[in-house]
Amino acid sequence: MKKLTLPGTDLQVSQLCYGTNMLGTAIDQPSANTILDRFTALGGNFLDTARSYGDWVPDAPAGASERAIGAWLKGRNRADVVIATKGAQVDMRAGDWRNRVTAEDIAQDLAESLDHLGIDTIDLYWLHADNPQAPVGPIIDALLAHQAAGKIRYFGASNWTPERIREANAYAASKGKQGFVASQTFWGLAAPDREASTAQGYQLYYEDGYQDIHAEGVTMIPYAAQSGGYFTKLAAGGEAGLPDFLKARYDNPVNARRFAAVQELAGKHGVSINEIVLAYLVNQPHLTIPIFGARTPEQVDDSVKAAAVTLSATELAQLRGE
Repeated sequence: MKKLTLPGTDLQVSQLCYGTNMLGTAIDQPSANTILDRFTALGGNFLDTARSYGDWVPDAPAGASERAIGAWLKGRNRADVVIATKGAQVDMRAGDWRNRVTAEDIAQDLAESLDHLGIDTIDLYWLHADNPQAPVGPIIDALLAHQAAGKIRYFGASNWTPERIREANAYAASKGKQGFVASQTFWGLAAPDREASTAQGYQLYYEDGYQDIHAEGVTMIPYAAQSGGYFTKLAAGGEAGLPDFLKARYDNPVNARRFAAVQELAGKHGVSINEIVLAYLVNQPHLTIPIFGARTPEQVDDSVKAAAVTLSATELAQLRGE
């Protein structure tokens, strides 16, 4: 994979980012080491995790995913890896659903993330959520203070609306500072049913308003970039092979048309369904770095191949059903 400069930063990142939410829980440490070694051997250097990843497993240590990355990093060159993690999510183990987008909670989560990862500085620090009722000033001030202290290099917004991202960046600019350099947004080729996806915790879909800030220079780093493997599973086993949650989220006439286009282009280019799905994002006209998931080195191989697939504007429109 080629390295790209993340606009507004000096970070050189791979064309795809590996999402590590299952490391330390569903994927044990030896398997995690093998997967991460394979990703880096193929030119990958961009890892996405979160303070809360793994906290849904009651007997797992807090921050299991970050801890797995930290264990893998030992004995490796820290400068070779761009680490992104997220904080200020609700506390899954407290179970009180308290909004934690506060200066105090950000400080706590950041300190714990640095400890779990065993590093001094986080390259890209995401706020995992927003508190739309809170003014942006104190939130951005907190991030700028941690940046000045050398604990984070740059910061981004996950699950923030375009309007709030603009407001936050305007506030940072008024102080002569840089704001959010990227948005981690729900986006993949499969068009979601809004009601079902929201019920499953997926909301703020890219095509519901992020196009303008993307064009204005906010890099998109989409999660759910493979749409839960919807098209791959559909090709392998038909609708009968789809789990109910994927059917609810993606089974609609739009995706029936998109599936036919995916199959046609996979055949035309001689690549897998998964490669076309990820290549759809890699080939967007404005910089897009999809986050992919993989449970095995072989799945890493298949996903990374997407970086070499070139899709024309006509083919992108074909995939959208236009």
